[in-house]
Amino acid sequence: MIVAHTSSAADTLELGEALAELARPSDLILLSGDLGAGKTTFCQGFGKGLGVEDQITSPTFTLARTYTGRLDLHHLDVYRLESPEEVADLGLSEVLDEGAVTLIEWGDMIAPLVGADRLEIRIHLGEDDDDRVFEVEPAGLWAARDRVLRTALSRWMAPETGPC
Repeated sequence: MIVAHTSSAADTLELGEALAELARPSDLILLSGDLGAGKTTFCQGFGKGLGVEDQITSPTFTLARTYTGRLDLHHLDVYRLESPEEVADLGLSEVLDEGAVTLIEWGDMIAPLVGADRLEIRIHLGEDDDDRVFEVEPAGLWAARDRVLRTALSRWMAPETGPC
């Protein structure tokens, strides 16, 4: 797991933008964190990194939005879904097969329903109001990008302290 820290919304945007540089067609990123943790802010930065020019907003009530950039971006929010059947109704499997990058807010709720090739990002509130802690866990094909993930996030990572 990679742990990164941001200290402002602008910093969170930049972190999202940095990770977008690594995005490939059909990538899946699951975001989790409390309300107000910064999931949508991260998505806005990620979209900017993909060259999305439209304003990215939370799809809480529409459930899904699609944006055009270097790669198409599907932005989903599954907070309001109550059952696995509702995920099937979204056509998630078709969305994931389109070749676009897919970001799913509240992705921890549906993690068992999606494939193993994903990047999981858990966002926690930090000590100060604008501080955020990102726990980044690559799985499947994302695990092969561990080194480039660490390089992209190095600005936000604490220096290594050695083995515990």
